[in-house]
Amino acid sequence: MNACGDLSPADFVTHRPPKQHSFTSPALSLGLQTDIEGHLNLSRMMAGDENDSRSGSDNLEAVSGDDDDQEQNPRKKKRYHRHTPQQIQELEALFKECPHPDDKQRLELSKRLCLESRQVKFWFQNRRTQMKTQIERHENAILRQENDKLRAENMAIREATRNPICNNCGGVAMLGEISIEEQNLRVENARLKEELERVCSLAGRFLGRSMASFPAHSVDVTPPPFPSSLLELGVGSNGGFAGLVSSAAVPDLFPPAPAIVNPLDGAPVAHPTSADRSMLLELALAAMDELVAMAHMDAPLWIRSTDGGSETLNYEQYHHSVRRIAGMSPAAGFVAEASRQTGMVIINSLALVETLMDCDRWANMFSSIVAKASTIEVICNGVGGTKNGALQLMHAELQVLSPLVAIRELNFLRFSKQHAEGTWVVVDVSVDFIRENVSSGSSCRLMPTGFVVQDMPNGYCKLVWVEHAEYDEAQVHHLYRPLLRSGLAFGAGRWLATLQRQCECLAILLSASNVDESGTITPSGRRSMLKLAQRMTEAFCTGVCASSAHEWTKLESHSIGPNVHVMTRKSMGDPGEPAGVVLSAATSVPLPLISPKRLFDFLREASFRSKWDILSNGGPMCEMAHIAKGQDAGNAVSLLRASSVNSNQTSMLILQQTCIDASGAMVVYAPVDVPAMHLVMNGGDSAYVALLPSGFAILPDGGGASHGEGSLLTVGFQILVNNQPTAKLTVESVETVNNLISCTVQKIKAAVFHYGD
Repeated sequence: MNACGDLSPADFVTHRPPKQHSFTSPALSLGLQTDIEGHLNLSRMMAGDENDSRSGSDNLEAVSGDDDDQEQNPRKKKRYHRHTPQQIQELEALFKECPHPDDKQRLELSKRLCLESRQVKFWFQNRRTQMKTQIERHENAILRQENDKLRAENMAIREATRNPICNNCGGVAMLGEISIEEQNLRVENARLKEELERVCSLAGRFLGRSMASFPAHSVDVTPPPFPSSLLELGVGSNGGFAGLVSSAAVPDLFPPAPAIVNPLDGAPVAHPTSADRSMLLELALAAMDELVAMAHMDAPLWIRSTDGGSETLNYEQYHHSVRRIAGMSPAAGFVAEASRQTGMVIINSLALVETLMDCDRWANMFSSIVAKASTIEVICNGVGGTKNGALQLMHAELQVLSPLVAIRELNFLRFSKQHAEGTWVVVDVSVDFIRENVSSGSSCRLMPTGFVVQDMPNGYCKLVWVEHAEYDEAQVHHLYRPLLRSGLAFGAGRWLATLQRQCECLAILLSASNVDESGTITPSGRRSMLKLAQRMTEAFCTGVCASSAHEWTKLESHSIGPNVHVMTRKSMGDPGEPAGVVLSAATSVPLPLISPKRLFDFLREASFRSKWDILSNGGPMCEMAHIAKGQDAGNAVSLLRASSVNSNQTSMLILQQTCIDASGAMVVYAPVDVPAMHLVMNGGDSAYVALLPSGFAILPDGGGASHGEGSLLTVGFQILVNNQPTAKLTVESVETVNNLISCTVQKIKAAVFHYGD
C-alpha cells in the first residue's frame, strides 16, 4: 500500500475495465493523433488490402504431427488449416509492424493464438509472398498500359509520315507546296535544339554528371538515356520537347499531376508551366550552391557566439563573398536573421533526408516548430528510386510557442541532392518573391536554408545546419524580439537541438533495455501511452499558437487581461476529443533572473505541483508510472496521481510529458479517467481517449548570459466549458478561464524564486 491511496500500481494495471469506445476527461483534456512509431510502419501499399489479407492464412500448411503419417502413406492428402478471424487480425497487426519476426516473436505469437510456431512461420512466409505478388501485378499492369499507349502512338506517327495531308485543301501534300511551312519548321527546330541544350545543361547540374542530347530524328520507343522526370522538371510534360522528339521517344512514366489547391483557402491553383518549372529548377540549384558555400565557409563569414555554440552571420562579409540569388534583394522593412550550428545526431543521412522530404514525417519530427505542413506539388521524385534530385513545392506554418509571436506562413521549394557517398544536402528557399511582391504577401521568406549531413562510422551523422530568413518584425511582440534576433526562436540551434532530442528518444524507445521504471506497464501499454502523450503535446501547441490545424475563433472582451489570448472552437466529439465548446487561453510573461532549466525543474516535479496546480487538491502527487525518453531526466512521460483530501473525493490521474533541450522546454499535462488509463496501460487503443491539454512552454529571453539569463514562460489552458457543441459561450466562462490563468502565473512567480533555496 502506498501513500497515494488504496489502489496500488499492481492492482491498478491488473484491473481491466469493460471496453469503451470513447473516454472523456473531467475538466481539462486533448485532441490530435499522431503516430510516434510511424517510422517503423511499412508503406501504405505494404499495409495491404484487408480483403486480400485472408489469403495468407488460406494457403497450404503442414500441421504439426502429420509428418509421420505422410511418410507412412505418401498418397495421403495434406490437411488445410483456415485461421480464425481473430487469429488473422492478430497476425496482420504484427505483420504491419514487423514483416520479418524473429523466433522469439513467433513463439510468443503462437502461444497467444494457440498455433504452432511453424504455422506462424509459414503464415508470414505466405503473406510476404502474397504482398510481393500484389506489387508485381500492379507494376506489370502499369507497364502494359504504357506499352500499349506507346505502340498506338508510334503507329499513328508512322502512318502520318507515310501519307502527309495538306492543311488547306485536305489533299495529298506535295514537297513543293510546303516549302514555307518547312522553313518555319526549321526555325522552330533550331529554337527547340537550343532549349534542349539548355535543359540538358540544367539536368547535368541536377544529377551531377553530363547529359547527352536526344537525336532529333528519333522515333524509337526505346526509353531516353535519362529519366523522363527530368524532362517534366525542365520543360513540362507537354511542352518544349514536343516538336523535337516524338511522344513515343519520351514516354510519360508518371500519371497526370493531381489538382493543386491552395492550403489556405482550398482554391484551385494552376500547375506550373514549362517556364515555371525551368525557373524553379534554376532557383533550387542556385539556392543549393549558396547553402553549400555558407556551410563550408568559416570566419570572417561566421561569428561564433561567446558560449561557443551557434554562429551568426557577418552580413558585410556575406554581401562581399557570397553571390546572392538574382531577384532576392532585401525586402523593405524586413529584418534578417541567420545562424549556423554544427552537431552530431544518432541517425543516418538517408533516413534523415527521407524524413525531411515527407511533409507528414517532417511535421511529426519537429512538432514544436512546424504547426502544419503540406506538399503543394512534387516536381520530381528523385532518381534511381532515391531522393537524389527530389524537388517539391511545399507550404508550412512555423511557430514559436507563444500567442505573442505570429505564425510564419511559407511557400517554399525543398530540394535534396546526394553530393557523395553518405553525404547529402537539403535546401529550402521561398518562392513567394517569384510570383508576387513579398512586402504585400508574406510576412516572412526563406533565403537558402537547410543542412549538409555526412554519415560517420559510429552510426551517427554530422550536421551543419544553416538558417537564413527575413521577416517583418512589426508582427512580433517586443518581449520576443530579442529572442528572434538572437536566432534562438527559428534559428539553426533550435532545429538541430529538436532533431537531436527526437532522434535520441527514438533510439531509446527502440532499445531492448528501455522499460517502464515503475514496472507497472506492459510493452504494448508503453507504446499506447507514448502515442497518447505525443498527441496531447501536439494539441497543446495548436491551442497556444492558433494555427490553421484547428479552426479557432479569437475572442475580444474587456474581461480578458493584457497579453492574454482567448479562443474558442466547437468540438463535435471526434475520436480523441470531448464534444462541446472548448475554450483555450494562453499568455506569455517574462521571468528575469530565473533560468529556463530552473523553471522547468520546478514545474515538472510532482512534489512542488501543489504550489501552482489547482488539480492537485492542495496535496502532494505521486508518480505511478515513468517512461524515459532521453538521457536527460527531464525527457519523460509519467502518470501522476493526486492524493484525495478526504474519503469522499475520487482520485484523479494526470498524464504528463516533459521535454527539454538546448533551445527550450515544455511541460504538458491533462487529467484522464482511471478506466481510460487502465485500457491504455494494458495496450489498448489510445485514439479514443478524449482529453484536452494544458501546460507550459519555456524559452530563454534572448538576453544572453552577459545580461543575466532569464526566461519567457507561456501558460496555456484548454477547457471544456459546455458539453453541447451548439451552446453559446458565456461571459462567466471567459472570466473563469482568465482568472485561472492569472492565478496560476502569480502562484508560479511567488514560488519559483524560493525553489532550490
